[in-house]
Amino acid sequence: MVSRPTRLTPPLECVRLFDPATGLDGVIAIHSLALGPGAGGCRFWDYPHADDLLADALRLAEGMSYKNALAGLPFGGAKAVLRRPAESFDRATLFRAFGRAVDALGGNYVTAEDVGTSVADMQEVARQTRHVAGLPFREGRAGGNPSPWTARGVFEAMRVGAERVFERELSGLTVAVQGTGQVGTNLCRLLADAGARLIIADPNPLRRDRLKHILDAQLVDSTEIAAVEADIFAPCALSGALNEASVAAMKARLVCGAANNQLAVPAIADRLMARGITYIPDYVANAGGIISVAAEYLAEKPDHVAGRVDAIAPRVAALLDRAALEGRSPALVADEMAEEVIAGVGRRAA
Repeated sequence: MVSRPTRLTPPLECVRLFDPATGLDGVIAIHSLALGPGAGGCRFWDYPHADDLLADALRLAEGMSYKNALAGLPFGGAKAVLRRPAESFDRATLFRAFGRAVDALGGNYVTAEDVGTSVADMQEVARQTRHVAGLPFREGRAGGNPSPWTARGVFEAMRVGAERVFERELSGLTVAVQGTGQVGTNLCRLLADAGARLIIADPNPLRRDRLKHILDAQLVDSTEIAAVEADIFAPCALSGALNEASVAAMKARLVCGAANNQLAVPAIADRLMARGITYIPDYVANAGGIISVAAEYLAEKPDHVAGRVDAIAPRVAALLDRAALEGRSPALVADEMAEEVIAGVGRRAA
């Protein structure tokens, strides 16, 4: 589960979290504060080793720096990654302890949901700190579960990608969706409404079978999803879905999904390009969630979220056009576009 190497600076701060009394075990990684407080969700997952947890946090925090920059948000990049306790634990108590750790950073980190966490978890965090978003929706204010916004952004990015690659709308195209959690499920619904055919894979049979029944999707094993006969591959699970084996077997001509850190190693971007597969970088497509979180934290209205999420499509179009003109991978071009935003802020401040 590796992404590109860090291109800006090493993490500004890495805070180790360990509280045996509550089961809290993890890290908060703050990658950059160049654009504002570090913002990024809290991941709650099973990590066999502390090194895996730390590596994930560092990669995800870096990705948030790039994501927030390209989305035009006044936030730097950060991420919290927590290990799910092996023994029984009190979830509310654990997340209140996490909230105290967030508060101790004095606003340098703003947290929200990510893989394995929920609105209810963030409500517990909010008992201890105000530096949290993804809380229940309040009338007239942005907020609530950011997953539908993430799915909408990915859908819009995919729609633009289909226009560039296939010169057509999504209707009638086959999309292979890997992972049907909250974002993947919302994306599948949008795709079905747009007339796309769905092939789905998820190790959770309840989620997978429910979608098959509702959306008439074809089911395949998670180990097969990247190689099925499909026009588009949408990784919406965990990191590293794009590796040597999956890219070599891939029949899709477009990759666009919600998962973070999709490239197993940086060179995979070149392998995709060599095979004629167009890749829309994850942090460009999946920015809808952090856009919602940012608007909530800044006390903005829902139409601010909609406007910024709708801006993902023209941003993807500009990215793909620039990559095609320069004959380079969209992954490299997106990195440069984000770095230009961050460096520009630094120059103005100097």
